[in-house]
This record gives sequence, C-alpha cells and structure tokens, in this order.
Amino acid sequence: MTTKWGISSTGKISHDFTVALKTLPPGDHQVVAVAGRGLERAQEFAKKHNIPKAYGNYEELANDPEIDVVYVGTIHPCHLPACLLYMNAGKNLLCEKPFSMNSGEVQKLITSARKNNVFLMEAMWTRFFPASREISRILSQGELGEVKVARAEFGVPSMHVPRSVEKELGGGALMNIGVYCVQFALMVFDGERPETIQASGFCLDSGVDEAMVVTLMFSRNRIAVCICSVAAQLPNEAVIVGTKGSIKIPANMWCPTSLVVNGKEEEYPLPQPSLPLNFVNSTGLRYEAEEVRQCLLKGLKESSRMSLSDSALLMEIMDEARRQVGVLYSQDIQ
Repeated sequence: MTTKWGISSTGKISHDFTVALKTLPPGDHQVVAVAGRGLERAQEFAKKHNIPKAYGNYEELANDPEIDVVYVGTIHPCHLPACLLYMNAGKNLLCEKPFSMNSGEVQKLITSARKNNVFLMEAMWTRFFPASREISRILSQGELGEVKVARAEFGVPSMHVPRSVEKELGGGALMNIGVYCVQFALMVFDGERPETIQASGFCLDSGVDEAMVVTLMFSRNRIAVCICSVAAQLPNEAVIVGTKGSIKIPANMWCPTSLVVNGKEEEYPLPQPSLPLNFVNSTGLRYEAEEVRQCLLKGLKESSRMSLSDSALLMEIMDEARRQVGVLYSQDIQ
C-alpha cells in the first residue's frame, strides 16, 4: 500500500523533504499534493517535484481525501494552527521541529491528535538516522556501562537569517538548533525527566537568545550539557561517556552519518539526492518518513522512537531554559 503525502508549505525544508521521499521506493511513498501561501508558489513547487495537485491555501489540502499524511514544513510559530486544521480534517501528521512554541501549544496538539484519532509525530529526524538507532542499540545493551556524561553542541553563524533572530518568527538559538542538543540528551537518557535544569545565555536586542548553555542533571549523578549558538561556528559534535566506553558523533550531530565507538569509526552513508538540497544530509529525512509509514501500516497513533511524551518533555525543558535566560514569545502570554 502506497503512503500518499501532502506537503504543507513550499519552503526550503519542504523541498528537501520531498527530494528525500524520492530516495524511497515509489510504491511505498508518493507525494500527491502541495499547498502554499499562494497558488503560484504551490504550482512552481509542484512542477519542480512532479506533484499532481497544487493548492493555494492549506484548507484545500486538508480537505483532499486522497492524502494519508501531511508533512508540515512551515516555520514553528505557524505549526499549531496548521496542525489543528489538518487534524480536525482527520489527517495524520508529521510536523517539523520544534513541535510548537511552548508546552501549552504542544499539549493542544496532543489533545487534538487524540480527539481526532490521528497519527502525530514531531519530525525530529535525528532520531531516525541509522547512526542514531545504533547509538540506542549500544546503550540498551549496556555496552558503554552506565552513561555518566552526554554533551552536544550546535552552532552555526546565522545572524543574517530572519527566522534565527526575529522573535515573531520564533527566532533564537535554542528553538532553532539547540532543540537538537536537548533531544539528544533525552535520547541518551532514555526519556528520563531531569532532576534539575540550569540555563544561561545571551539575548539579542530582538529578545531572543544568541547563545545558550543548558545543563541537565539526572538521577545517579549523571549529567548532560547542551550548547547552542546562532553567532558562532561550533564543531557540532556530540559525545556520550559511560563507565565502560564512549561514543562520539564527530560532526553534524543533528544528522549523523558517522560514529566513533570506543575509538573505532563507523560510517552510515546516505543516498544521493535527485535535486540540489538546501541543508546538509537532507536525504536523511527519508528515515522519519519511513517511520511514519511503518507506524501507519501498524495502525499506531504515535512513534515509540519519538513519542508524544518525548515531545512534551522536550518542550517543557526548553520552556524552563528560556524562562531562566529571559526569552519570552507572544505565545507564552496568550
């Protein structure tokens, strides 16, 4: 059975996601429609990707009976209204990270998914890469002993990018890229709620964070340190250290294609794209798409790999980190 996708938005990440889908068997995944903020943009996107239908608004996409699941690739301040529209129309959803703007909005998404009996997953693509699954296997089998320390950093100079620095666009280092570091820590510690959250950072004149460090203390004297910046180029590495060994992601920790396990490097190459991509390793978006398909085939309403409770805890931690640093969005005071 073919999983039929609708693409909501015509931006850069939606382009990359659509290209990634083409690396999967066409009998398994098919894009049947795209919707944008205007018909012309949607038609251009459809022509580039050979998509049969183009809509000039999201309502038409929501009402298309042919679609099995919608990929929401809008900027995150728009996630809540778009997702509610689709779920109220009975559509299954894969929504880009971060799920929404705060914990209250995430709870609204979860409530709607359950009310409408639809599948919902945050598109935290990192978790579905083969390298990430190998990390989980190693940890679950105790090959590192007890994990004591996890560290993840993500920094890319992007002060010139409006969605990175403007508050109304959901800007800020934590929300845009630090989310990958925090989710990595939660993946390493198997979704455990940290006992304490400590955050420090610097804010721009726009009121969003330029850089932030979030330290999570877990039970049994275990710690995770998450570092993010939209002003500095960091090595973008991640490290897990246990009592019996270590794992290092040497680069691109948010989309890993290699691991160094106890000093030995292992490669996990990605398929080549059919069109130029906007972001590094974007054909790796195929793995989250296949996770959605497998869940739908099994009749599941969420993924155990990135569950709704995982997304809720992730946002709770980011809410508290933002509170400590002084980042407040309009959605926080509604």
